[in-house]
Amino acid sequence: MENRYCWLPNETDGYSLGTIINVKDGIAKCQPVNGDAEALEIPIKEVCLVEPREHLPDDNCKLGFLSCFIFKGALINLNEATLLENVKQRYLKDKIYTYVANILIAVNPYYEIKGLYSREMIEMYKGKSLGTLPPHPFAIADKAFRDMKMQKESQAIIVSGESGAGKTETTKHVLRYLTEGYGADAGVIEKRIIDSNPLLEAFGNAKTMRNNNSSRFGKFIELAFDKNAAVCGGSLEHYILEKGRLVRQSAEERNFHFFYQLLAGASTEQREKFGLTTPDDFLYLSRGCTRYFLQPKNRDALSKDRLSKDQIEHGPLHDITMDDLEDFKTSVKVMKDMGLDEATQDLIFSILAGILHLGNVVFQEMKSSHGGCTVTSQSQHSLAMAAKLLGIDAAKMSKALTTKVTGTRDLTIALRAEETSHARDGLAKVIYDRLFELLVTSINKAIPQSNKFTYIGLLDIAGFEHFDVNSFEQFCINYCNEKLQQFFNERILKEEQIVYLREGLNVTTVTYIDNQDCIDLIEQKKTGILALLDEESRLPNCNSEHFTDEVHRVHEGNARLTVPRKEKKFKNLRDSEGFLLRHFAGPVCYTTAEFIAKNNDALHRSLEELLHSSTNELLRKMHNPKEAKTWTLKKLQSNIAGKINFISVGSKFREQINELIKKLRLSPNSRMVDHEFEGGPCLLQLRFFGLTDVLVLMQQGFPSRTHFNDLYAAYKPLLPPELRRLDPRMFFKALFHAVGMHNDDYKFGVSKVFFRAGKFAEFDEILRMDPENLSRMIERARKWIIGYRWRRTIYTVICVIKLREKMAYRGRMIVTIQSYIRGWLARKHVGYMIKVAREMKGMAKELSEVKEAYNSLPEFQAQGCAGVEQAMLELQELKQRIHQNAKSIRPEEVRASYERLQASVRDIKAQLSAHRKASAEKDAERRAEVERRRLEEEEASRRATMTQPVIRAHNEGQAVYAAPPDGVNT
Repeated sequence: MENRYCWLPNETDGYSLGTIINVKDGIAKCQPVNGDAEALEIPIKEVCLVEPREHLPDDNCKLGFLSCFIFKGALINLNEATLLENVKQRYLKDKIYTYVANILIAVNPYYEIKGLYSREMIEMYKGKSLGTLPPHPFAIADKAFRDMKMQKESQAIIVSGESGAGKTETTKHVLRYLTEGYGADAGVIEKRIIDSNPLLEAFGNAKTMRNNNSSRFGKFIELAFDKNAAVCGGSLEHYILEKGRLVRQSAEERNFHFFYQLLAGASTEQREKFGLTTPDDFLYLSRGCTRYFLQPKNRDALSKDRLSKDQIEHGPLHDITMDDLEDFKTSVKVMKDMGLDEATQDLIFSILAGILHLGNVVFQEMKSSHGGCTVTSQSQHSLAMAAKLLGIDAAKMSKALTTKVTGTRDLTIALRAEETSHARDGLAKVIYDRLFELLVTSINKAIPQSNKFTYIGLLDIAGFEHFDVNSFEQFCINYCNEKLQQFFNERILKEEQIVYLREGLNVTTVTYIDNQDCIDLIEQKKTGILALLDEESRLPNCNSEHFTDEVHRVHEGNARLTVPRKEKKFKNLRDSEGFLLRHFAGPVCYTTAEFIAKNNDALHRSLEELLHSSTNELLRKMHNPKEAKTWTLKKLQSNIAGKINFISVGSKFREQINELIKKLRLSPNSRMVDHEFEGGPCLLQLRFFGLTDVLVLMQQGFPSRTHFNDLYAAYKPLLPPELRRLDPRMFFKALFHAVGMHNDDYKFGVSKVFFRAGKFAEFDEILRMDPENLSRMIERARKWIIGYRWRRTIYTVICVIKLREKMAYRGRMIVTIQSYIRGWLARKHVGYMIKVAREMKGMAKELSEVKEAYNSLPEFQAQGCAGVEQAMLELQELKQRIHQNAKSIRPEEVRASYERLQASVRDIKAQLSAHRKASAEKDAERRAEVERRRLEEEEASRRATMTQPVIRAHNEGQAVYAAPPDGVNT
């Protein structure tokens, strides 16, 4: 490997070119080519070799699974460095699409490439398998359509990427391909869906630091097909609108576009009616950028009473696709096309202006001992305007904002100024969110719908996000990307295993690092972060710090989650203010201060009743539960006193994405200019999309592969005639052995040959050396073929001899096995009977002992011996049956007879025990009678003795007469 070019890590460009100086003990010493940088020492396993320039895919970049060898335009050395270089080189040639397996990477060119999306292109890609034509969104769309048609199952395409990557434009191209390519009514449906984009962008897009027209919501476009696979309708769903932007933006960012369009394009009468002035005059706009987007032709079209101070000093913002003045006219036209007449539009403008005035309402604490707050005198005009435009009584609005009615007894609680400000912002966000839902509903009503059988869904979603400050929106987006990444890996691995199985390869299953533990950490029931957030949100006095502490407590020790101070960048963030989550794309620190507020879409009862009382028909309709659109949002409402209604925003992400086709967009630079490629940020995006992990997975298997015939045709001209006549499989076996390839470096399938990563490059390099070296290789191949044929002949003879010996041995073993089986069958048949015969000997002995025992019991002898003799007779009969009919008698019959005999013997023994007991009792009675008679005789004798006088001698020697006892006659 010495003196070969390689890729070295570089912060700015991702990778820079270097040269391998030497390799020692598994460490490669590499010298950067450009600059005076010091040499680097890198483990040899981590060295990324440079792909030869002629090997870089040109018209058809099929990485890995589609067809991976140089003649089909796929990379040979699969790693993130060659992937980045390949994407860069193609981008600089205006070839902005690249395949990684069945994933399409697209680099935003920031200008229009002529003919890339023409009608001719649509016809070219119709019905073509993925990979037969150069990478293109049309190819992904066509695969989705054909899978839907053949499997009769709905399909989905995910369009993901960071802000400014061009996701919305890609979605338009895919949609146009499906409607124009396969839709009979494509004109109407496509026009309605495509034309709805300006309106959605006006209300859902905003200027951010990275993108002048950044989508601040996700959308799912559903294109319906009938049973004949013809386009028959469509619908649109939205989710996770960034409502927080409505009330707060950073200095370089703007609120949603339509506010600026309204201020720039409203007529003089509308400005007076709605109280519209400049962006500086509205708190919800003045915190961010207050300049309009204007094309040069409209630079001086606006009067100064519409311009902010910043715009007067620095001029308007510039973007070739945006003009707030013209976009206002476009938005109004789209509203009309979607069925919103001028009266309805007027109500929408009134609501939007009311939101702006509502943001100017400021509150101050009351000095009263009862506490609470009130509207400042300077804000009374804004309150009156907001109430008027929203069709609400000003006094009622003031009371609903500054107090809260709770409990079953309608207890009124005064709110502090800070709480009231939050209530004001919450009211504004809910109104805007439901207005956005109303617009989406209007768009859906305007799109034809009929005979839907299946659909193709297009999911336009932001990619992995990691900012200096990350809140609930980033948490939801990154959670969704975790789910996509999991499916992403599983799908690729599954397809890889299918190829191995189809080709008959005995390959170990390719494994990968699963992110299921991270997903469980977020979505698990009861203990997941979302469940803990919902639980905290339902509490009467919910608190973000308590929620954060609970997350740390429940998941203490989890490797995926830790406290922010573990990262040096967030050392000043307290443990109760956030948590650090280790995603597949890297660690992200989330600040939880607004998690609870952003997770709850409900208002307290006072504000809900306030909206229901509005005289603005559109506003009242938007807040009517029967009219309100809920999509997949789960509403968890509580009737417990002291709790407000709770509607969880996070819950809608639990099971949203399961089986989708991946297609990713890539932003080449942060300046949004064409033909400029920033390697570092692009490499980071590729890592965030998980594509570098895919390459690691591909390295573990056999990523390079080709058909035998294709490879044979490529090298056939280099070989002599005798080798050209070989079968392709034999041809490559000879060549692989000739060049010294190990058997583990390649595998032969049914129709393809598979190579380990990088091995095909070595093979190709050896074969394309100088003619002298090639001739030596051919000579070695010829010798190997001769040796192979000789070895095969010898092996055949040996196999015949061994087969003959084996057959003779099998004959002998068959006889042995048969004898064992016959013996086993015989033992199985008579085994129990043999056991019974043995036990009957003991039973006969027992009966003899019982008979002898009865000889000592004369009174029971006749009765007992009769039973014993009967049992012995039955025993003898059973013995004769077994001996005479051993083959025919069934074991069940023997078992039944033997068990009856055992029962008889047990009865005889029991009877013997009873007789012995009875005999013993009689003996005891006789002995008792004898003893009684003896005692009577002794008593009689004693009494006879006592009737005679007794003379006792005293110590004085005198005789005394002793009288007999009373009752005795003397």
